[in-house]
Amino acid sequence: MAQSRRQLLQAGLGAAAAAALQPLAWAQPASQPIRILVGFPPGGGSDAIARLLADRLKDELGTTVIVDNRPGAGGQIAAQQLKAAPADGHTLFLTHDHTISILPQVVKKPGFDPHQDFVPVAGFATFVNALAVSSSTPARNLAEYVAWVRAGARRGSVGIPAPASTPEFLVKLLAEHYQLDLVAAPYRGSAPMLADMLGNQIPAGIGSVQDFMENHKAGKLRVIGVLGAKRQAAMPDVPTLAEQGIQGFEDTPYYGIYAPRGTPQAFVDRFSSALAAVLRQQDVHEQLTALGLTVGYMNSAQLAAREAAYTRVWAGIIRRSGFQPQ
Repeated sequence: MAQSRRQLLQAGLGAAAAAALQPLAWAQPASQPIRILVGFPPGGGSDAIARLLADRLKDELGTTVIVDNRPGAGGQIAAQQLKAAPADGHTLFLTHDHTISILPQVVKKPGFDPHQDFVPVAGFATFVNALAVSSSTPARNLAEYVAWVRAGARRGSVGIPAPASTPEFLVKLLAEHYQLDLVAAPYRGSAPMLADMLGNQIPAGIGSVQDFMENHKAGKLRVIGVLGAKRQAAMPDVPTLAEQGIQGFEDTPYYGIYAPRGTPQAFVDRFSSALAAVLRQQDVHEQLTALGLTVGYMNSAQLAAREAAYTRVWAGIIRRSGFQPQ
């Protein structure tokens, strides 16, 4: 009897020790690379951000971190890939507001539910969208752009990086506010949109500030207005759309990283801490700021709260626009 009790005690202690050591296993180098899904093609703003972070995260995590571009449908394809991935801590999704807050409200069957299928890991920045024009478009501010569109036929095409996105709703608002014949031209991400703008195939485009930053500074296109409540540090000469008479787009979008539902909390905490450490690196902060981001770490709960608040704002905008899910 005494021996039986000793065996039970030893078994219990062994199980307790194994449970106590389990979180430590996630602190060790992973047996396979960590894959960060990006829902847009190489060359765009999200891709550049993901590659910068992946390069630094590998040192913090002690394992290879790779970027896996799965472009299409405004991040929908990548989101579906995340949902289907094993919840083992080896697959993550770097994305912004469109895929998480907007897409589920404008697509009848997106193939994923961010609240049911994903767990927020950490957020790292907010950003704003911007209206830019190609070099063949003479406008240097919003008023000049409106006058230019009114003065000629077939000038109203505006590129957007994804259909039923924040930029598309901004095109609708501009058209209604100024009584313009504007047409949103959707692309498969910002990179092909930029290519057509730089080739003067389309006169204007709306996308994130980081999409336009480099070419704006090089004089290859011009950003004529930014959304948000204040001007951007990276381009202080560009006025906000609110300054130019367009209100209602002051709430700022966000960037975050998500994991499949069921991913061990130990990994979520480990990755979140690693990301926080990377963001504290001065050169990383400077590079992200130069891309037009406002850098700010958000833990899992803070990212979830930011996501919920932004989703509520856009639910009202989408409802007022009369847009019907497709």
